[in-house]
Amino acid sequence: MKACLSSLLLMVVATRGFMVRPPLSSTQRPSATARSLSTAVIAEPFVQPPKVIVDGEIPTVFVYDHCPFCVRVRLALGIKNIKHNIHFLANDDIATPTGLVGKKIAPIFKYPGDDLVMAESLDIIKLVEGKEEFGPTEVLKPASGRTDIKAWQKSVQVLLRTLQRPRYVATGLLPEFQQLDGRHAFIKNHQLPPYEKPEWKGNDENPEGLPMEDKLKLYADAMAADPAPLIEELNARLVELDDIVFSEYYCTEGGLSYDDIDLWARLRSITIVRGVKWPTKLRKYMDNLSSLGDVPLYDEMAL
Repeated sequence: MKACLSSLLLMVVATRGFMVRPPLSSTQRPSATARSLSTAVIAEPFVQPPKVIVDGEIPTVFVYDHCPFCVRVRLALGIKNIKHNIHFLANDDIATPTGLVGKKIAPIFKYPGDDLVMAESLDIIKLVEGKEEFGPTEVLKPASGRTDIKAWQKSVQVLLRTLQRPRYVATGLLPEFQQLDGRHAFIKNHQLPPYEKPEWKGNDENPEGLPMEDKLKLYADAMAADPAPLIEELNARLVELDDIVFSEYYCTEGGLSYDDIDLWARLRSITIVRGVKWPTKLRKYMDNLSSLGDVPLYDEMAL
């Protein structure tokens, strides 16, 4: 299987503007982002700040590659052009994050310049957005509060878990799953539909949850099953999303925002699924932010 080479290459960002497509339902959009359907709005690409290299030891982020909350931080640091180190945690590594912040969690941001170690993705981004030593401040616009994108994300949650989770561990290429113990730790703690977390991991009635042998079989069966019906459904849902994404540069009118930090981080994992057909605008959006944030996609290792 090829390494993810092409996703690491810098992609040329188009400079031509995009004409807004009408939203599916005006009632789904908040008044702050409402726009006239008769007006042509030009989407301008984000102008990235100069590279920021702090004095002394540069920040380190401790992450899992597949984790969308970790991707939020990586994307924000990349957009802001902040030089940083990435430490990929093995999925069964409890000691490292616990030693840093007291529990197994990611992402974790370590900045020796302020003797700072902190968790929680949005708190980390807020920190680097507000400190002048990390370059221009507040380059990301606030979250818009859009309900249409949140509703879309919720509507595909089960579908994406079914397709993505088995593929994360099956590739054998993600850094957190390089060893069998890391893969088994993920399978042990991450349920596949139709199971819910208490049933999978255990509850008062069944403290042990599902036996590990059953979990392994369910993951193997999910990979062996024909994915075509699920991919067909996903393709249709991506067309719906394409209709409500503002442009190939950012998802909400007005510029790059926290909306993009969250949406793109969640969409990235879809690229691990082979056979997905991306609408043109949405595909450009994925490629543009991958290049801008220096966070590669999974296309070359898709299963």
